[in-house]
Amino acid sequence: MAIGKIRLSDPIELFVDEGMRKAKAIELPVRFSHAVRVASLPPHHRDPFDRLLLAQAQVESLTIVTSDRQFAAYGLPLVW
Repeated sequence: MAIGKIRLSDPIELFVDEGMRKAKAIELPVRFSHAVRVASLPPHHRDPFDRLLLAQAQVESLTIVTSDRQFAAYGLPLVW
């Protein structure tokens, strides 16, 4: 949002709360095990936030929903 790539009709807090409720999603806190896994990831992707998401998915055995084709290099289950 800060760089203008995303525009929302509602404040971010309402948008996220409503989206989480509709998707029946829960928050995934960043744990020490996630941070440690980031350090061992191969350098296929340079974005630190994306690398954290990848590490969380590996540690928690999760599927990632993304349009970023670089994620495929990590061998995780993906939804395009």
